[in-house]
Amino acid sequence: MRSHYLISLTLLLFSLSSLAAGADTTPQPKLADYKEGETWVWKYKGVTTAGEIRADGQDSKKIISQNGELFMQTAAKAIPLAAIVKPVESKTPRYSWPLQVGKTWTFEEHWTSDDGTKGATIQDAEVLSFKEETVSAGTFMAYTIRYKGKITNSRGYSADVEDIHLYAPEVKTFIKLTQTQSDYLYVEELIEYSKQ
Repeated sequence: MRSHYLISLTLLLFSLSSLAAGADTTPQPKLADYKEGETWVWKYKGVTTAGEIRADGQDSKKIISQNGELFMQTAAKAIPLAAIVKPVESKTPRYSWPLQVGKTWTFEEHWTSDDGTKGATIQDAEVLSFKEETVSAGTFMAYTIRYKGKITNSRGYSADVEDIHLYAPEVKTFIKLTQTQSDYLYVEELIEYSKQ
């Protein structure tokens, strides 16, 4: 009787884990997933191990409508939402869609900072989990994605870097980002989210 019970329990757990695995796949957000008035606000802070604060402030994004077209309004500009949700074609993207626990890829980005310094970020990415995560804006189901690699720039800077993104499908973006590099820790956390 006990062995029959254990077999039944094992089959039940296997079925539940199979169902959960199917639910843990998230495609890239589409234009229809966004609504006018949807707003995100993050608080960010970057501090060296010596206690020097290099970044401290807030960032926000809002979906607005102009002439019947949706845009994402940032501090700097309004970006057409159609461009943001365009299917990712890069072989080394920030997010490799669809997201799924266990998925791995390489993220590579080449950039130029405000002062003209050119740089590159190259990291191995892995989706570690999908579970409830709590930040200042609330509790959301979120993927934990770890990025490990290097940041280099044209001024000779080179550092090992690890980023942890908590990406929440419900809000279509990260709810927390933690970056550790050499003597610097940067944390950005969603503090407000509203659909209207």
